[in-house]
Amino acid sequence: MAHAEITEERILPLLPLRGLLVYPATVLHLDVGREKSVRALDKAMLEDHMILLATQMDTQMDDPLAKDIYTVGTVARVKQMMKLPNGTIRVLVEGVERAKIIDFMEEDEWFEVRAEILIAPLQSDPQIDALVRAVTQQFEQFLQVSKKHTPETHAAVADIDDPGRLADAIAANLSLKMKDKQAILEAVDVTQRLETLLQILSDEREILELEKKISQRVRKQMERTQKEYYLREQMKAIQKELGDKEGRVAEVEELRDQLESKMFAKSVHDKVEKEIDRLEKVPQSSAEGSVIRTYIDWLLSLPWEVDVQPEIDIHRARAVLDADHYGLEKVKERIIEYLAVQKLVGQHRGPILCLVGPPGVGKTSLAKSVAHALHRNFVRISLGGVRDEAEIRGHRRTYVGAMPGRVIQGMKTAATMNPVFLLDEIDKMANDFRGDPASAMLEVLDPEQNSTFSDHYIEIPYDLSKVMFITTANTVHTIPQPLLDRMETIYLSGYTEVEKLRIAMDYLFPKQRKEHGLTKDKLTINEDTMLRVIREYTREAGVRNLERQIAGLCRKAAKMIVAGEKKRVTVSVKNIEQFLGAKRFRYGMAEQSDQVGVVTGLAWTEAGGDILAIEVSVVEGKGRLTITGQLGDVMKESAQAALSYIKSRATELAIPPDFTETHDIHIHVPEGAIPKDGPSAGITMATALASALTGRAVDRHVAMTGEITLRGRVLPIGGIKEKSLSAHRAGILKIVLPRDNQKDLEDVPESIREKMEFVFVEHMDEVLRQALK
Repeated sequence: MAHAEITEERILPLLPLRGLLVYPATVLHLDVGREKSVRALDKAMLEDHMILLATQMDTQMDDPLAKDIYTVGTVARVKQMMKLPNGTIRVLVEGVERAKIIDFMEEDEWFEVRAEILIAPLQSDPQIDALVRAVTQQFEQFLQVSKKHTPETHAAVADIDDPGRLADAIAANLSLKMKDKQAILEAVDVTQRLETLLQILSDEREILELEKKISQRVRKQMERTQKEYYLREQMKAIQKELGDKEGRVAEVEELRDQLESKMFAKSVHDKVEKEIDRLEKVPQSSAEGSVIRTYIDWLLSLPWEVDVQPEIDIHRARAVLDADHYGLEKVKERIIEYLAVQKLVGQHRGPILCLVGPPGVGKTSLAKSVAHALHRNFVRISLGGVRDEAEIRGHRRTYVGAMPGRVIQGMKTAATMNPVFLLDEIDKMANDFRGDPASAMLEVLDPEQNSTFSDHYIEIPYDLSKVMFITTANTVHTIPQPLLDRMETIYLSGYTEVEKLRIAMDYLFPKQRKEHGLTKDKLTINEDTMLRVIREYTREAGVRNLERQIAGLCRKAAKMIVAGEKKRVTVSVKNIEQFLGAKRFRYGMAEQSDQVGVVTGLAWTEAGGDILAIEVSVVEGKGRLTITGQLGDVMKESAQAALSYIKSRATELAIPPDFTETHDIHIHVPEGAIPKDGPSAGITMATALASALTGRAVDRHVAMTGEITLRGRVLPIGGIKEKSLSAHRAGILKIVLPRDNQKDLEDVPESIREKMEFVFVEHMDEVLRQALK
């Protein structure tokens, strides 16, 4: 008979077990409450998570001594720990190898022992094969006789090839006396272990068969009602043995198994257990049963304790963000700051960032990159058109179709407690008779409240404090102020022409080329051609339409190659119209020549910045003022203020004082900004009036924005970056801005500041000197 190999000696903390024994290769939950055991567990967690599990001889003894503990135990790895509300610690352990205690080194604070690791040598001979076959046969016969074991018990050991592990697995699944289990553990030699197990199995099977015979004799003496009850129970047992998982009983069993396999907090565990008990009592045909079952499935599928905690590397995160997106420095810097804080303080409440900008600037894709950089799961829900409060908070469980809100649904999809959660188009929510979803979002996005978020369907408070929420919006004026106050707003303005060129060449063109099955040698586009696509076939703040045009080029090239017209396609400035047709936009939307009564103004829109050609016509009449165009009340008032200023300066401008009585004035704005734009066209209208009334032409290279008072003071406005980008796209060389906006110039890209002249003014007289020829 072969002996055990002693590979090494180790010093390990010891955890005494009461009424329990762990075999190698077995995973088991333990509840640890004794102070000595807790200290031993802490010692193991501080070192290499390895601990020796040995069973004490007397289960009633609370404070065992060294002589009260079996000398052979199992070295185990601590995989998980969770503190329960009653003060005990639930531990998930995995047995590794047998070990024999040589010496107790510490017994006061905790048990610490010197132990030999016991490993049986690998053996393969006919005797072991015969023993394995005999043990397996005896185990199958035992399961057939026993009513306390399920088919899963056999499945758990059927596929094990190693004889030693097979013996351990069978012993772990048997309800044996502790001395018998310990005897199998102490049998290090595989042959001896199998022989011991075979004897125990044989004895147990004989006892069970004897019990069965006694039961059969007693059954003949039962009354009829007892006999029928027994037969029903027998039928259930037969179905169970045959694997027929049918009926409410099997359903409840399966749910209880799922519950025990998950590590839930006590409140959640008790709630699920209570609902399973309710389901067990509901008749099979009742509609209430499906409602309860669906509710239990939701509770079991939600992540209650699962976190993904990757190592934070801000240099890698920065590299990921730079690789996925060109520019957007402020947003990237904010993400890196968040990561740095998390690395220093550990657990940190997730920030709530609101990315605001025109369509196509990369808000949604940036959120995906953040999740990638953080090594977190990513989930997205769209809030566009959501009108029902139940979409956020969930439906109450009063009917069959009730379900949780979109936030809880998203957490189920994420499968972790700390995903990156994108709430897309938060400015597109509306409210009606079904409630106000924006108000329901207040609890979701409040760091002080979302740790106990209440969903009407789930009913149990759910912790959202670890989630990193990112929201997107095209504009903030449609978001209610209390909701906006809970978010950190980061503005993403439009891209410059240079940025668009780099994005197109480095990101969009390679992506579309790959999606259309083309290689570098099959389709070539140089920078000059791409610049022409940007200037003459798109007019936007973002790059979404630019990507569509590039996709159009790829489709045309793919058709040519497949049709055999060309083997390689090169798109150039000369043949661009063959691919995309006639140009759709004129590069440089400013006037082609200096005009009288026509001034280029600048406006802010949801799609970025835009230019406005404000026109004034003066004809003989009776002093009537006409204002047309898509103008709100604010811009109409700006026109009245501009006219009053011109009246007050009529003498200095050499305009007849009675011009308002002898002439009609018509102010027309072909394109007006959205009403939220507010006052920003006052100085533009005043300049156009001065030009029309004096006959002096306006410099076509000058654009302006700012508001005017009756005394001619120029007031500051907003959206300087967006307006500057639109002026650059339109070919403007000089922008006149209020002096109070000089501080906003740092937001304008340096490439724009180098190509354009910015003139800051305080009074309308300075504007006229800059604009009128």
